[in-house]
Amino acid sequence: MTNEARAGTALVWFRRDLRSFDHAALYQALMRHQKVYCAFVFDTDILDALPDRADRRVEFIHASVLELDQALDRLAREAGAAGSGLIVRHGGAPACIVRLARELGVREVLANRDYEPDAIARDQRVARELADCGIVFSDYKDQVVLDRDEVLTQQGRPYSVFTPYKRAWLQRADGFQLKSYPVERHAARLAPKPAGEHPPALESLGFLPTNLSALALPTGMRGGRELLRDFERRLARYHETRDYPARKGVSYLSTHLRFGTVSIRQLAALARRHGGEGAQAWLSELVWREFYQMILWHHPHVVQGCFKPVFDRLSWDDAPELWQAWCEARTGYPLVDAAMRQLHQTGYMHNRLRMVAASFLTKDLGIDWRRGERHFARHLNDYDLAANNGGWQWAASTGCDAQPWFRIFNPVTQSEKFDPDGSFIRRYLPELARVPDRHIHFPAAMRPVDAEACGLRLGRDYPLPVVDHARARTRTLTRFEAVKETPGGP
Repeated sequence: MTNEARAGTALVWFRRDLRSFDHAALYQALMRHQKVYCAFVFDTDILDALPDRADRRVEFIHASVLELDQALDRLAREAGAAGSGLIVRHGGAPACIVRLARELGVREVLANRDYEPDAIARDQRVARELADCGIVFSDYKDQVVLDRDEVLTQQGRPYSVFTPYKRAWLQRADGFQLKSYPVERHAARLAPKPAGEHPPALESLGFLPTNLSALALPTGMRGGRELLRDFERRLARYHETRDYPARKGVSYLSTHLRFGTVSIRQLAALARRHGGEGAQAWLSELVWREFYQMILWHHPHVVQGCFKPVFDRLSWDDAPELWQAWCEARTGYPLVDAAMRQLHQTGYMHNRLRMVAASFLTKDLGIDWRRGERHFARHLNDYDLAANNGGWQWAASTGCDAQPWFRIFNPVTQSEKFDPDGSFIRRYLPELARVPDRHIHFPAAMRPVDAEACGLRLGRDYPLPVVDHARARTRTLTRFEAVKETPGGP
């Protein structure tokens, strides 16, 4: 097919942006081309590396892809076109996209930008192979409000401390940056899918259904809208309720942000419109998300090592029994164990508990933060490399603007402060249901007669603590002091 025949035809490659509204790449394609196809690839380079064939994230993506297929068709028909939809492929993404672009005779492939090193390498490969075919590859900012070099210090360097980054971000993120892309105005240019195109069933991808439908996590754009409407009614009190896992205080939108079924511009604009302490606290969390994306972009070494390389010299413990106790929610510290059960049963962990669980693994058990990071990556519905890496390095005190290494969470006092009546603990540790409030945060302190009175056999029904926090704290201080005292230490 000649270049002239291809002129005016484009392909939009959907990835972590599974929505038909306020979509940068889709808008750009519709603005510049007469015919626009849309595609998604269930990438076997990613799927084949997953350890479980029952994965909530794959099921969430699959359901969201089905909805997006219907939404694109409806959008085209409402604009007067013959219909449209999502062309879905299953295979290695680079080969699938290049082959599809050639089959459709497109002039340009457009996608929204990704900031993870593997994704960057993938897109560079796709761009080269498309260029060999005379096809342009273009990417656009979409999953963040401000990216790459848009927020720099006065010296032109990336920030490594959050507060000045946030200040600069708020100054730069004006109404233009938060403006939605009006996809609907140009939807008549959406092209019909080739005949016989239908999204594959979940099972044909090699995956099985999970308990996703039983969780409070609706999928797709409809699910994102439902959760956002609910949260907007609670937004004004977000700053008061967000740290309490037993309360309905957070937005629960993290998985939708991860897969782009909501728009970050939409959320940031909503926070700006509302104002007030609750909305400003939530906006600050959205900025933290972009801060970690910026760190990953400018410092890709954090994927394998500490942001501050001096901490790569830390001597972590090889403690398989302690590692298993943490993974299996058998540490003897109820808030930590309840958090781990929440993760394994639902694929979600409250943000306060992520900090507590990560601090406990690294500073009470002395285990390398990278092991915990990989465990969360396996189980979290909202797993995002930048946020997960940033959060773990913050808790381990190895990252940028991290928790100072000499400040160590006490898991008992954290429990007393953020789950004061033990409601969250009892929800996920029913074996402690009859333990009175004064002992729920540390049952090991109970006298045998008191434990017997509430039907609890310590060491059998619920484990004794695997470590003593005070002693573990001393060991952690010694571990970091040893690094600090070496030449070139922090």
